[in-house]
Amino acid sequence: MGRRRGIMSDQLKEEIAKELGFYDTVQKEGWGGIRASDAGNMVKRAIQLAEEQMKNGRS
Repeated sequence: MGRRRGIMSDQLKEEIAKELGFYDTVQKEGWGGIRASDAGNMVKRAIQLAEEQMKNGRS
């Protein structure tokens, strides 16, 4: 079974990585260089953003 293409846009992932403070690692080592905890925090933040958009009536 192959990997699925991500649901988040590259732009959103980069914005969240900058917000959470590990974008420099992404630039140097790529997405595979981030810690599992950073990836988890990125997913949590993306969910928060999606929930906020839904609450405000935006899709």
